[in-house]
Amino acid sequence: MAKRVLVVEDNELNLKLFCDLLRAHEFVVEPVRDGREAVQRAREFAPDLVVMDIQMPHVTGYDLLLQLKADPGLRHIPVMAVTAYAGRDDEERLRAAGAEAYVSKPITLARFMAAITALI
Repeated sequence: MAKRVLVVEDNELNLKLFCDLLRAHEFVVEPVRDGREAVQRAREFAPDLVVMDIQMPHVTGYDLLLQLKADPGLRHIPVMAVTAYAGRDDEERLRAAGAEAYVSKPITLARFMAAITALI
């Protein structure tokens, strides 16, 4: 059975890239453009992995990560944080909040897929 990935990304080009790449590797993908919808969509979609941008309007990826990890029905789902603001402190803070992986933008396709494969 194909693995399911929820992709939370406000940038349309990045969202398309991530989704197309995952679909090409036979994942079932659910795109989410607004982080405010992500927790509810995760409950409905039941993903095996969440790939999430950190810098988003309305709700940050960091806050969303805390919400996912606080939810008893979702906390078991691994989260891969993707961000253009890749500082050492950022990675440590995201991992402390529960992110299982951290990939900086711009992504390389091989590194992105290697991180996905390592998580599911």
